[in-house]
Amino acid sequence: MTDPPVLLGIDFGGTKIATAVCDLAGNKLASAVVDSHGEQGARASFSHGVATATGLVAAHAAGATVAAVGVATFGIPFEDRVELAPAIDGWEELELGRELRAAFPGAVIRMGTDTKTAAQAEARWGALAGYDPAIYLNLGTGLAAAIVTGGRVVSGSQGASGEIGYSLREPADVGRAGGLRIPLEDMVSGSALQRRASLQGHRLTAAEVFAAAASDADLNDLVSDFVDELAFHVVNLAIAVNPARIAVGGGMTRSWDRIGPRLEEALLSGVPYPPDLVLAHFPHDAPLLGAVALAVDAAADGAASSEPASAPATVPAVTTGGSAATRPTGTSVNGKNQINLSKGHYSKQITDDAYQRPHGTSPQEPPGPPPIRLTSESKG
Repeated sequence: MTDPPVLLGIDFGGTKIATAVCDLAGNKLASAVVDSHGEQGARASFSHGVATATGLVAAHAAGATVAAVGVATFGIPFEDRVELAPAIDGWEELELGRELRAAFPGAVIRMGTDTKTAAQAEARWGALAGYDPAIYLNLGTGLAAAIVTGGRVVSGSQGASGEIGYSLREPADVGRAGGLRIPLEDMVSGSALQRRASLQGHRLTAAEVFAAAASDADLNDLVSDFVDELAFHVVNLAIAVNPARIAVGGGMTRSWDRIGPRLEEALLSGVPYPPDLVLAHFPHDAPLLGAVALAVDAAADGAASSEPASAPATVPAVTTGGSAATRPTGTSVNGKNQINLSKGHYSKQITDDAYQRPHGTSPQEPPGPPPIRLTSESKG
């Protein structure tokens, strides 16, 4: 008897790779998170991610064919390259689409920028469902945003919408080429904070910098400058888009107690119509969830999308339902960081390692494809 086909989701990050094998409806069979091996270069990192994904299939769905693979990556993925992807040496030269087709022969391949796939997951099943327009802000190793409007994640003419890490930081930057100025991401991101702390003699991760700031005046000043510059650009983005809600995800949200209040204060004082500011429903899993969603859609659509792309392979249309008034029946919003759902109470809470949903609750389930059964507490 032939085993039913499965799907794969892979999130290639600058510091970690997350993978999941699911059934055709997106129900998780197994998942894993591993180090990216980015210091070894693009080839080693890509091979490590593929080996992890194929190992999951062999261990948990032996004999099953892989119908589709959805991939999220930093940068803008093409068949023969990945643009705007400096986090790992050689990643921009990696022929990502072709390499994936060679690694998973016969499977339909869909690729997307990590922040946009995360926004897709939040717009379908998470904190941005029913909000139009909306912004997803990713605070991780890098810095980026995604805009959801009219039920779609905005791609941009070259797939680079929301790449705010390249923003100018001061008037003197006007007219300067990229190599002659410091882009925002080099000052405001997880990797930037770690580097800036090292210049003060501290060998700390970004999370450790935030923690140590409570007792170190110099690090406290560094964190304050960091958060203020982030707030400056988030306020300007909110003024430009006029979103109903901004959801923030990524590894740095573990320091939300320091970041969140300052962002909210800046939005309330600086934006004519301040949006809701909330933690993402999937603060650490959203890119992987979006990657699995790409695979679900690809399998449902058939193999038509398996031909090589001539344009950036970004996130397909996402239906979110229009406005806050059209959220799925039984849901409501209470305050900034708390959502009451028809299937149970979900509240944002911080642990030492990750945000966790209270036991027995689940993300909201708006109309459309079923939500992916993959949660931060079930990784491993």
